[in-house]
Amino acid sequence: MNYKMIGFVIGRILVTEAALLVLPLIVALLHGEAAHPFLIPMALLVLIGLLLGVRRPARTALYARDGLAIVALAWIAVSAFGALPFVISGDIPFYVDAFFETVSGFTTTGASILTEVESLSRGGLFWRSFTHWVGGMGVLVFVMAILPMSDGHGMHIMRAEVPGPTVGKLVSRMSDTAKILYGIYLVLTLVEIVLLLAGGMPLFDACIHSFGSAGTGGFSCRNLSVGAYQNPYFDIVIGIFMLLFGVNFNLYYFLLIRRFRDVFHSEELRSYLLIVAAAVVAITVDIAHLYDSVSTSLCHAFFQVSSIITTTGYATTDFNAWPTFSKGILVVLMFIGACAGSTGGGIKVARVVILVKASYGDMRRMLHPNAVSTVRFEGKPLTDRNLRGVHLFLTVYILVFTVSFLLLSLEQFDLVTTFTALAACINNIGPGLEVVGPMGNFSAFSPWSKLLLSFDMLVGRLEIFPMLLLCAPSIWKRRLSNRAYKPAV
Repeated sequence: MNYKMIGFVIGRILVTEAALLVLPLIVALLHGEAAHPFLIPMALLVLIGLLLGVRRPARTALYARDGLAIVALAWIAVSAFGALPFVISGDIPFYVDAFFETVSGFTTTGASILTEVESLSRGGLFWRSFTHWVGGMGVLVFVMAILPMSDGHGMHIMRAEVPGPTVGKLVSRMSDTAKILYGIYLVLTLVEIVLLLAGGMPLFDACIHSFGSAGTGGFSCRNLSVGAYQNPYFDIVIGIFMLLFGVNFNLYYFLLIRRFRDVFHSEELRSYLLIVAAAVVAITVDIAHLYDSVSTSLCHAFFQVSSIITTTGYATTDFNAWPTFSKGILVVLMFIGACAGSTGGGIKVARVVILVKASYGDMRRMLHPNAVSTVRFEGKPLTDRNLRGVHLFLTVYILVFTVSFLLLSLEQFDLVTTFTALAACINNIGPGLEVVGPMGNFSAFSPWSKLLLSFDMLVGRLEIFPMLLLCAPSIWKRRLSNRAYKPAV
């Protein structure tokens, strides 16, 4: 374990977070609000960041376990310091609540302890949603884009942070890959802001909701979320962009370099769109009697399916009042999630497709023991190592979910609230059902449960292993072999 290099990278990340606080500071000043809630954390971040990262260590080699440790520690650190502006300003006085809100922001979960948000300071509201935008593509991917490291370092970090079964380079240099990803991300965000402005949404609100849909986070500056505007144009624009941000960003790069065949033949993209279409049709039929027209039912169904499968969490209506069948579909979508390589959470469509194919192949072998069956995905055969990695992910996911559910059940909430609260956090969704439904929040949970759910949000966003391995004593032993550990997940 290269402790000095880990500290150096964490130091650079903290200094970068200090720079990110400049934007909400400007917003606060423009609205005549106090500057110290942002200046104090900025000073602390710069001081600690420079102490850790002022001098590059002589030995700069980073191995896979170093990358895993950096990612886990970095996300905890940026959340811990990112909570300070809320506490200092008085927007969220209790630190555990502020930490929960900040973790929810950076992990793009959107779960909130706030009973109402419109009374928050404008600077606080901006920072709250801006954490979505930074965390959507990845905190360390953002750092790599502006402060490039060597490709060997970047690959281990990117593999540990970017969601999905596999991570690869779009171009030869990993730092250039990070720039391409964030370039596409920025352009899509700006386009959404412009379209929302064209529909009459105020600039501040347009930025807030674009950050939320870009990062698939779901924080809003309105108590009723997107439903407060009662404008179908906003519902359609935000709904479409949520779906777009749930697509693997590699496909956007392929469009730019005119590799249209790779996009149209993407098995994950086809599955993703098919799931969305089927869910929208099923829910529209099921809720048609609740609204005055089929078009209204279709609009609500499309928006909520888009919001839940991409793990954004925005709402235009109280889907907690929908029939059980429709709510059941939304719960299933919570677990499926968006595409690998997107800003969405959940298990990921790619893993679901692979698991279905692998299960079908196993059943065929039961009927035909001598048959040779190969699981293919995106036109390529998957190795046994790939399949083991997907099954390992699902096994550990179920284990973490089960343990967390039992601990959370000590709160004595009803079963639906407990189950969906955990599902909403570990899958980075935001709202669940009943007490934590779209019109509810997480304020009723105890401080210990909020810390547990914060851990689950980080586990879900970082694909489980970085957070779990951070707790393993063996990862911190200096004498552990430096051979790169590459989890095939």
